[in-house]
Formats: sequence, C-alpha cells, structure tokens
Amino acid sequence: MVATSTNRYSFEAYCQYDDGTDTRYELEDGDLVAMTPPTFRHILLAEKLSDRLKQEIARLNLPLYCLRETGLRVGYAKSRIADLMVVDQQKVAAAMDQAGIYQATPNLVVEIVSPESVTRDYRYKRSEYAAIAIPEYWLIDPSAKKITILTFNEGLYDERVFTSEEKIISQQFPELTLTPYDLFNL
Repeated sequence: MVATSTNRYSFEAYCQYDDGTDTRYELEDGDLVAMTPPTFRHILLAEKLSDRLKQEIARLNLPLYCLRETGLRVGYAKSRIADLMVVDQQKVAAAMDQAGIYQATPNLVVEIVSPESVTRDYRYKRSEYAAIAIPEYWLIDPSAKKITILTFNEGLYDERVFTSEEKIISQQFPELTLTPYDLFNL
C-alpha cells in the first residue's frame, strides 16, 4: 500500500477518479492509496466465504447482497475497499448508477488479513468501522488460522476469536455452520 500522489481528493473526485490502469485505490483523508493485488489464497478465501454467505442469504430469503471488493465510505474524505460486505438490496438499488461505493452502514464487513494489512485491518479499520456503527466485522487471518468476529456494542466492538473446529457464532447469520478449519481448508 503506497500513497499515490500529492494531490488531495474530495470524496466526490475520488468517485470519478480513473488513471487508466487497473489499480484499485482507497481514499485516506484525501490521499489516494494504491492497493496491492491479493494472493490467490486471499482470493479463494473471499470466494469461499462469499459463496457460503450467499447460500445463507438465499436459504433465508433475506433482502441482502454479499458483495466482493466493494468500496465503503467511512468518513468525509475516506473510503475503504472491503473484501466482502453484506448490504441491504434496497440501498444498493437506490444507488444503482453511482460509483460502487456503499455509503450506508453495511450489515457485515469481512477483511482478509494479509502480511501488509495487519495494522490497517486490526487497528485502523476497526475504529473506522466502529465510527459508522457496522454491526459485525470479521477478520479472517490465514497466517494465524483464526477468525475474529467483532460485534458492535455501545460504541465499541466486543471481540471473539475462533480457531480450529470451533463453530463460528455470528449475530448476522446465527444459523451459519462454518468453522475456521472449514474456511481455511482450500
């Protein structure tokens, strides 16, 4: 992750930014920050979890989407690209022709931790996501073989760590049957 330019961008300018490359950027306090391409492990974990969440959404006939690598506005001049987000279908429909940056509070955000994103995912995003009251934030950490689920409670996150064959407990998906072992077994 490297700051790209000395120009400062408003959120609106960021939504329109195109440098003609396939580089994806987050917006951090007006600065464009290039995101490094994910590893295949990262891609496959996101795909596997996305498939499981989509199955659960369909099974329960919930009016939700599970979106991958979608932007999320987290401040005045700040936007993140979440690995996965579970969002309200109606809110997406209302913004169908706008930039793919969700500007409401998602039901769930999932970040897959990579060696260069540890501090960003565990520290910065945790406080940014709490500031917009995201009900549930998952940290999938392949190196540590653990899943941390943060549940929003009175302005802060309560944390629970799941390892091995512990059944993951999610307030957003209480009937989900998934363990870290299941997810990490690619």
